[in-house]
Amino acid sequence: MLKRIPKDTFNNYIEILKKNSIPFDHHSQYIKWLRFYLDFCEKYHFSENDSDSLPHFIQKLINKKQNVSDRDQASIAVKLYYQILDPSIIKSEYHEIKKWDNALLLLQREIQVRQYSPKTLKTYLNWNRRFRTFLKDKPVDTLNEEDARNFLQNMAINWKVASTTQNQAFNAMLFFFRHVLKRDFGDHTGTIRAKKKKYLPSVLSFEEIEMVLGALFYPHSLIAKIIYGCGLRLSEGLNIRINDLNFAEGVLTVRDGKGGKDRVVYLPQKYMQELKAHCHRVRELYEKDLKQGYDGVFMPKSLAKKYTNAAKEWGWQWLFPSNQLIQIPETSLKKRYHIHETSFQKAMKASTARLNLGKRVSAHTLRHSFATHLLQKGCDIRSIQEALGHSNIQTTMIYTHIVKNMPAKKVISPVDLQ
Repeated sequence: MLKRIPKDTFNNYIEILKKNSIPFDHHSQYIKWLRFYLDFCEKYHFSENDSDSLPHFIQKLINKKQNVSDRDQASIAVKLYYQILDPSIIKSEYHEIKKWDNALLLLQREIQVRQYSPKTLKTYLNWNRRFRTFLKDKPVDTLNEEDARNFLQNMAINWKVASTTQNQAFNAMLFFFRHVLKRDFGDHTGTIRAKKKKYLPSVLSFEEIEMVLGALFYPHSLIAKIIYGCGLRLSEGLNIRINDLNFAEGVLTVRDGKGGKDRVVYLPQKYMQELKAHCHRVRELYEKDLKQGYDGVFMPKSLAKKYTNAAKEWGWQWLFPSNQLIQIPETSLKKRYHIHETSFQKAMKASTARLNLGKRVSAHTLRHSFATHLLQKGCDIRSIQEALGHSNIQTTMIYTHIVKNMPAKKVISPVDLQ
């Protein structure tokens, strides 16, 4: 049972919230954090009126894996409580933190306006939140290139991240400086860079591929077959809709791949009948949904407004639909999403663990194996580049190193080749 806030303290605290322009719909959250703080002080014998207690409370939240934004709000809530004793506390600090919140909200809007992928949005927000934490909420109006340099160098020296991770953070902050802060990001050629390691992706042999595909259960087994057979990223495989399939030509159109690009790849003939049978099952589920009055599948935002009825059309249905309908919060709408990435990843992890292959296997391992196997069979590197959707040939060239490092095939009698 959480400690109750005394009536006089509660009334004074509400007045403090109003004076500091805390939105009314946030009051319950601030009251919750104050109750947690008072309960913490009583349980661990700290003085609730002593600001030295606050760092211990925040550390407790860190131990409980509370996220950064919640910890920030908890810190403000407690400092607002201290303001009952000393009115000079918090005001300026709260407004600086609010500026950071607004800047990150603007970052989100700028990314959405440019129609970047949800993964890019999540990544850019995450790195700029970590940048904020590293600077300990330094006023956002005073950020400069030296702050960015210190953060990037800390990643290389203390966090020992990979060069690709540091580059990801660099791009996230560059976007933040240019499009949100509207200021120069500076020249970072002298910034200490993370050491670039020579990386060769893990690939499976033809025999291991068959073992992995055989160990999975439907529908995850078919997802894996399409990912391997077409060289797809996991998100590309799960985002396939019925109208992306062209059985007459034997091709699949991959929509909105990395960088927002579309491409066309060949469907594996070996799995064609299985794929058609699966489509028949999906059709049955779709017709059942229609009879029950469901509200269609989730659509891209731009198309949802333009084609209001498309969500219920057969062509827009997911090739790999989720088993459950999703209730849209605060509405009566029920929609269907595709199988979630984590569902497939868990299935892959469980099935490959049983095989004891001695190597980590993921959806991307299937994609790496697709490229490597094509190269082994004599397919030219440019065609593989197009199939994978790589914008730079150098990205595809890594597979040539894998093939080069593989043991040479033994020489056999030409009689055995007939």
